[in-house]
Amino acid sequence: MRSNSGTIRTHRAVTTLAALVAGALALSACSGGDSDKKGDGDTGGGATGSTLTLPKLNGEKLEVAAVWTGTEQANFKKVLAEFEKRTGAKVTFVPAQDPIINFLGSKIAGGQPPDVALLPQPGAIKQAVQKGWAKPLGADALKELRKNYSQGWQDIGKVDGKSYGVYYKAANKSLIWYNAKAFENAGAKEPKNWQDLLTTAQAVYDSGVTPFSVGGADGWTLTDWFENVYLSQAGPEKYDQLAQHKIKWTDPSVKQALTTLAQIWGKKDYVAGGADGALQTEFPASVTQTFTGGDQPKAAMVYEGDFAQVNIGDTKAKVGTDAKVFPFPAVGSTAPVVSGGDAAVVLKDSKAAQALATFLASPDAATIQAKLGGYLSPNKNVAELAYPNEVQRTIAKALIASGDDFRFDMSDQAPQAFGGTPGKGEWKDLQDFLKNPKDVAGTQAQLEKDAAAAYGNGS
Repeated sequence: MRSNSGTIRTHRAVTTLAALVAGALALSACSGGDSDKKGDGDTGGGATGSTLTLPKLNGEKLEVAAVWTGTEQANFKKVLAEFEKRTGAKVTFVPAQDPIINFLGSKIAGGQPPDVALLPQPGAIKQAVQKGWAKPLGADALKELRKNYSQGWQDIGKVDGKSYGVYYKAANKSLIWYNAKAFENAGAKEPKNWQDLLTTAQAVYDSGVTPFSVGGADGWTLTDWFENVYLSQAGPEKYDQLAQHKIKWTDPSVKQALTTLAQIWGKKDYVAGGADGALQTEFPASVTQTFTGGDQPKAAMVYEGDFAQVNIGDTKAKVGTDAKVFPFPAVGSTAPVVSGGDAAVVLKDSKAAQALATFLASPDAATIQAKLGGYLSPNKNVAELAYPNEVQRTIAKALIASGDDFRFDMSDQAPQAFGGTPGKGEWKDLQDFLKNPKDVAGTQAQLEKDAAAAYGNGS
């Protein structure tokens, strides 16, 4: 069982965060792009002078591995450049492939492990510890971690009570982005619940635009869809049970969630390119095709986390005016709040690697990337004003305000063979379901078979 006490939450607190996100986004969605906003409340990170002390590491060389590409990778390299400037170390970014555990395994087998890796799943942290690869965080990193993170975010980086992971990057994965012009032309409104979402989709469809863009070539986007529906419909306690495989995927609650998802996935005219088109659309394209094409985009809406802003930035659309956002609608009594994240884990226990972990646990590092956009930090001491627009500030504020009361992405808690491997396990099973949304029972049976094999239990 992975150490993940951060998932024992209250229904009330999750409800409160959902209400905060909903209210704040409603206020902020019309006022993006004010990146020059200043104020006296700027209290974090590098904005008002850093208190962080890093060692001199002249001549030291470090390698950092992560699966990030494109703009996200470029922005993270700017953070590494600041670390180089402050310490004198030379840092090389190593592009990794999913699943990163397999990538690291081949590097380690070849005698060339990176010094630090950014792991996108708590399950991957646990595997890295079990294999003897991960090193516990040193005293300086722990000090920054305790000062800057809520207990929930600290706990998700622990295995058997020891801290191994610094959650450098977080995600609010309960958002649907939409093309404001397409909504305006359709007379569509931001939905509050699932039935409203279906009504909105029909209005968009009637206006001549396909309602949804789905990045089905990347199975993880489909797991995120499922998790939001499941959390809202089945509730937090069932969510935790399914995340730990304490209930089977053949449970009636899973049937209900898949049947609900099929109300969108099963209408081929509701998904850009139909199921076949969606299964050939990778996540970045699922976003960009929603915000290009003038009055005739390929779709009006795309579901994914706050990080979709990076991809919106590759179009001419402006967040807050052309590209707006609403919280994932309530399917049951409560709107879902699902989070994800990437944790820095030390693989070589050197002074330089520990210093980098310390830097990544500080508000100084996160503030640099926050200012560049398309990034969210769980570090509570990053100033709100570091974020470049009101939409992003609101999403960050809601995440921090949730404290320990969030649910971490379910597939990221699973063993990587089930929840984090392209073409296998849950990713593949939900891709097959997108192709054939009528086969709810068959999908459940396959999910249970794959989960039982990966978790090593039958219940």
